[in-house]
Amino acid sequence: MADIENVIIIGSGPAGYTAGLYTARANLTPLVIEGFMWGGLLQQTTEVENFPGWPDGGISGPELMTKMRAQAEDFGARFITDQATSVKLAQEPGGIHEVHVGSDVHRARTVILSMGAEHKKLGVPGEAELAGAGVSYCATCDAAFFKDQVIMVVGGGDSALEEAMFLAKFGRKVVLVHRRDELRASQIMQARARAMENIEFKTPYVVEEFHEGDGPFKRVAKLKKTGTDETEEVEIGGAFIAIGHEPQSEIVDGVIEVDDEGYVKVDGRSTRTNLPGVFAAGDLVDHTYRQAITAAGSGCQAALDAEWYLRDTPQVPTPEGLPEGDLAEAQWAPTQTA
Repeated sequence: MADIENVIIIGSGPAGYTAGLYTARANLTPLVIEGFMWGGLLQQTTEVENFPGWPDGGISGPELMTKMRAQAEDFGARFITDQATSVKLAQEPGGIHEVHVGSDVHRARTVILSMGAEHKKLGVPGEAELAGAGVSYCATCDAAFFKDQVIMVVGGGDSALEEAMFLAKFGRKVVLVHRRDELRASQIMQARARAMENIEFKTPYVVEEFHEGDGPFKRVAKLKKTGTDETEEVEIGGAFIAIGHEPQSEIVDGVIEVDDEGYVKVDGRSTRTNLPGVFAAGDLVDHTYRQAITAAGSGCQAALDAEWYLRDTPQVPTPEGLPEGDLAEAQWAPTQTA
């Protein structure tokens, strides 16, 4: 079994990479288990205009994540580009935690959780069956496949409008479907989207199902007008779902306290969870702001909380290894780590 780490960070994105940077600068040589989809959801974002320090058009999401990762690595952070599959978390202060990556076991005095959030699904018939074949969740990834097609975007927030505006550069028309007349997006995003001639707003409607049409890039979305029995079918080349995200807290399910929506609970303004030596940051704990800058800020907090915990908490001796009774165990089916 490997030596005991000072810090293991599960997840990447702005929170995980900032935690890695700060703990590395503190000479804690953190181990970051960043997941296959390293960089998190910002890897799927075109332009980031509101991250401080990037004037003149901002910076692309993938470039920002690459720079943050490289900066943490420059100070000594180490990375495993693989999925954490289960954890065993110590119950007592000073205990040693285990993080499993397949058959490999990594031990640490502290763990920072920064698994982020994943895209929410509509849960309608045909969505899962056509995923990757007409239904997508990432315009940056798949927009080029739908050049000159009619493209549907489902959602009404900033992310949905950003997707719609990006897709409008590829498709001949973008139809944005939202269940209410009023969009949730910021006024500046709405103004930008409404200024684009090939974006059509279809409200208040919901998608009832997707099904295949007659041939490639022939898909059909069945829509229902909210509050009525009125339905219609819209022929599209593809659909992009942009209705928000859900926290990826499955790996600590039943061990770390979460709220009704699955977000990890932390103590006040700190990043401390209900278990000593385990901290949480980023979109995993935040269902209010969910910005790259706030995620990065909480990653900094988690790093400092972990550093102070290591300074102030003596390690429990474990000459014969960890007795199972001192650990709380959780396991999940791996999905995307963000």
